[in-house]
This record gives sequence, C-alpha cells and structure tokens, in this order.
Amino acid sequence: MKRAPARYALAAALVAVPLLLALLGPLFAGPPGPRSVSFASGPDHWLGTDFSGRDVWRQVLLGGRSVVLVALAATALAYLVALPAGLAAALTRRGWLEEALMRPLDVLSAVPSLLLVLLVAATLTPGPVALTALVGLAAVPDAARVVHAAAVEVASRPAVEALRMQGESWWRTALGYVARSMRRTLAADAGIRLTGALYLVATAAFLGVGVQPDAADWAVMVDRNRTGLFLQPWAVVIPAALIAALSTGANLLFDAALRKGTGK
Repeated sequence: MKRAPARYALAAALVAVPLLLALLGPLFAGPPGPRSVSFASGPDHWLGTDFSGRDVWRQVLLGGRSVVLVALAATALAYLVALPAGLAAALTRRGWLEEALMRPLDVLSAVPSLLLVLLVAATLTPGPVALTALVGLAAVPDAARVVHAAAVEVASRPAVEALRMQGESWWRTALGYVARSMRRTLAADAGIRLTGALYLVATAAFLGVGVQPDAADWAVMVDRNRTGLFLQPWAVVIPAALIAALSTGANLLFDAALRKGTGK
C-alpha cells in the first residue's frame, strides 16, 4: 500500500504532460515566425528548427491534438459500440442473437486494424473525424469480445436471475449490475485499447492517413525528421516520448487503480 501513492504520482505525471500539451498547447503556440533551417537553438527557436524550417517547440505545442484527442475519442467510441453489443450478446437467452452479434465481429477481428484503416481511408476524405471513426470502429471487435467474455461469467450468477424475476429492466440489469461487476476488467482493457488507438492513430499519421503531410502533428514530426535524428534530435525524441508517456501512463494509472481495488 505504501507504493500506491508513488504509482499514482508517476502515472498521473506521465498522462498529464502530453494531455495538457494537447489541450492547452495551441493556446501558447503563438503566431508562426520566420522559417530557418539552421537546426540550432537560439532566442527565437530555443529547441531549434526542424527540416521544414519550423520552430520545434511550436510544433510540439500544436501537434498533440491530432494524436491524443483522436485516440481518446476513438477509444470512447469503441466502447460506446462494444459495451452494449457485448452485454446484449451475453445477456440474451436467444442463441441465434448471440451468434448474430458476435460472429461478424469475430470476422472483423481477423482483419489487421491498420489494413482496415488504410482500405477505408482510401475512399474517405482524410480528416480527424474520419480517422476517429475508423480507429474507433477498428477497436470494436476486440473490445466487444472482452466485454462479452466478462459479461457471460457475471450473467450466470444467481443475482442476475433474481433481477430478471423481479422484473428489472434490461438496462438496469446490464449496466446497473453486470457492467459494474466487470468494471475492473473493463478498466484493464481500456488501457490496452487506448494504447492500441494511440499506435494506430500515430501510424496512420506517419503514413499520411487522416492528416496532411505538413500538419503540426507529433507522429508527422517523427516521420518528417527521423532521417536527420542526429542533426535535430528534439524534433523526433520529444513527440515520440510524449506519445509513449501517454500510453505508458494510462496503463500505469489503470494498473494502480486496480491494485488499490484489490488492496495490494
């Protein structure tokens, strides 16, 4: 228990820095200054400039929203679809309905998420809304399977049958009892889903899907400057570290909460 505050502090710090930069960074970015390809730091560019001549710090301040907020929104979208689908499949007494809900998701889960994003993105106009929808829907099959597997065990308990006999509504049974009983499983899975969404959003941006090639985006910064890592390391290291910090911090935060729930 003595280590729990340290876990929370580390996790909160890792999550807070990229999240605050994504939310508030654009407010402090200021107007674009004159471009320079000197790479060196100075009074006007204290982290230097990238290979496009743009100020690295300003790009860091501007580049988080297109990665962090899209990944968070996509994770939320995935659960908005996966949670009711998985609960409905687990709580139904009609085997055909369970098969109808889960088998198509099993087929979709066999398709690599990145391939699905690339195929669909080829027919859509690139943009954050489309990318959010694609990444969120790509995460639905695996999230729904986790929800279904956890809900099946809870649905077999006598308490669920008692709620049905008392005439409780489906929503009260599903969300009020079943979903609450599996919240630790959902919390653990949420960290994995967010990490996957960050990976997919960053990879899509790295490949030019969903964002413009010259956009202020952390993943685009890594792609644009990776060949000159030793000439301008900050343009690669800082955005890559921020993406990794959010992913690691989110999982540590969920892990610390789960450990607290078990008293460890």
